[in-house]
Amino acid sequence: MSIRRQWIAPLAGACIIMSMTTARGDEGMWAFNNLPLETLKARYGFTPPPGWAEHLRSAAVRFNNGGSGSFVSADGLIMTNHHVGADTLAKLSTPEADYYKRGFHAKTRDQEAKAPDLELNVLVGIEDVTARVNAGVAPGMADADAALARRKASAEIEKESTQKTGLRSDVVTLYQGGQYHLYTYKKYTDVRLVFAPEFDVAFFGGDPDNFEYPRYCLDVCFFRAYEDGKPAKVEHHLRWSPAGSKDGDLVFVAGHPGRTDRLNTLASVEYLRDFGFPSLLDWLHAKEEFLLGFGKKGDEAFRQAKEELFSVQNSRKARMGGLGGLKSPEFMARKRTAEQELRARVAADPARQAAYGAAWDKIAEAQQVNIKTAKPYMFIERGRGLDSALFHIARDLVRLAEEKPKPNADRLKEYRDSALESLELELFSTAPIYPEFEREKFAFGLAYWKKVAPDDPVLARVLSGRSPERAAADLVDGSKLADVAVRRRLAEGGKAAIEASEDPMIKLALAVDADARALRKEREDEVEGVEAANYALIARALFEEKGDSIYPDATFTLRLAFGAVKGYTVDGKAIPPYTNIAGAFEHEKAHGARPPYKLPPSWHEAKDSGRLDLTAAFNFVSTADIIGGNSGSPVVNRDGEVVGLIFDGNIQSLVLDFGYDDAVARAVSVDSRGIAEALRSVYRAEELLKELTAR
Repeated sequence: MSIRRQWIAPLAGACIIMSMTTARGDEGMWAFNNLPLETLKARYGFTPPPGWAEHLRSAAVRFNNGGSGSFVSADGLIMTNHHVGADTLAKLSTPEADYYKRGFHAKTRDQEAKAPDLELNVLVGIEDVTARVNAGVAPGMADADAALARRKASAEIEKESTQKTGLRSDVVTLYQGGQYHLYTYKKYTDVRLVFAPEFDVAFFGGDPDNFEYPRYCLDVCFFRAYEDGKPAKVEHHLRWSPAGSKDGDLVFVAGHPGRTDRLNTLASVEYLRDFGFPSLLDWLHAKEEFLLGFGKKGDEAFRQAKEELFSVQNSRKARMGGLGGLKSPEFMARKRTAEQELRARVAADPARQAAYGAAWDKIAEAQQVNIKTAKPYMFIERGRGLDSALFHIARDLVRLAEEKPKPNADRLKEYRDSALESLELELFSTAPIYPEFEREKFAFGLAYWKKVAPDDPVLARVLSGRSPERAAADLVDGSKLADVAVRRRLAEGGKAAIEASEDPMIKLALAVDADARALRKEREDEVEGVEAANYALIARALFEEKGDSIYPDATFTLRLAFGAVKGYTVDGKAIPPYTNIAGAFEHEKAHGARPPYKLPPSWHEAKDSGRLDLTAAFNFVSTADIIGGNSGSPVVNRDGEVVGLIFDGNIQSLVLDFGYDDAVARAVSVDSRGIAEALRSVYRAEELLKELTAR
């Protein structure tokens, strides 16, 4: 499973506890500047020693493709999931060397393969800048104007920080606008692939076993960060635990959960249930069908489409569970009760009612705008109908030329000074672009747009009387943007070069940009701005009651979760916390050794030779509170040693986007003992294992 930035939501029938109040049990995705120390002491008798949290924070790594990782050696070795590394594996692969499918092992440092566009971030500092962000918001200011003032203030704070520190600087919205914190990161852009197993063992069980347990996956991948052409020397890296964990152990997860919606109002959840999720699911089903069809053209077509297919299938399965959960009367009743109780407490105090009472109704009104604008916004601004890497390159070039001459505070967020280096890393990536795949994917996007919104005037201009297939062929075949040198010349030439360009993708990006910007502004002003202003009021109402004993929703920023290694019971059947390597072979046999239940030959050879320890722990579950974005997060014990690697959640964990439950919801990890045994006995990766386990 990819639990990168996925939309994970409740499953029907699950036990749902809404997190509108103080965290309970092992609940919480805690910011590192507000850790639940009292809860840890009371529940587990654990008080982190001095430097413990700083060390873990400094060893945690964020991947720009939506996953997490950690430093696991002093020479910049980084551990994450195979599915987090899948994008890079696919980009480095060729028809002759399919690293995504067959795996990769650099036996020496000079064999490590440089990723074309991977950026890693390590959190250096957190500063509360709420007062500065809100300083330009005058009493009675319209929500849209207030949102604009906050965006400008955030841009100036980020620019000032970047110029002062040289670090990536992001102003992060917490508590849906209740707080704003400045996060500063050290960046690594020279990142090289070290090791990845075969896809068939990394995702053993495939889509049928996704979000299930027991599992038997070696979902691991190793990269190395470089500086000045040499392996990075890192002070904070995690030590390996050869002993792993045992049932009942306290464990911690340091990672970057993508997004939760636990503070959402009832109206926001109803929007997702009645419109947002059904619309997205319709598109995901259609996109999956297209990708499966394209992959049937041959091995090379399947290779080109495989990583995107994997992502779409994962999102589709998560959203299906989410929609089922949102249709649960029990879930909605709990949500409604929690909201009514908070509103009643606010209404009981005239001053609080005057300050906060209208917030819920204003958010509800914003959802009506959301319904009106969501589809055209997704098709045009988000590019769902313009589904081509070449188009997205063209849009970045067009907007870069338009935005860069503006004052930094007036630019779109992704073109601010603080973001330009990251943008250019992707814009000038040498990753391959496959013309046939681009043509057919673009044609699919246009055809789907035509099916859903046949009278859209923007679509009519894009097609200009052509069929989706003809338009896609004209645009893709006529574009030169697959050539990085062409992109660089256009970027260096600025607005004059863009306006003079005859490239059809550039012309298309120019033709739709005014419409896309208008949709974006409407959404920012009438949905996002209203939500930010009024969720901030709800957050203040909660702060008055609970202070910082509540944690913010996930924002793809570093968080600490904790829990216990613990099995669970479903329908009267006890599910033990651990699986072992022997179980993988039994699982394969039970399914007739047919894909996706077919282990690679390397595993059978290691087993048949007697090298492989079949009793070694392979995967395990814990009650740690994790969601999409936590993929690749290290699981550590009280001593900060690696005992596992997050890669999935069970089907019951789909609840965790909207509410916490530790009765049956579990985080699924690869066991440190299984990783070490595979490196030792299957892959004979002695040097890598030596580096990993060095003390």
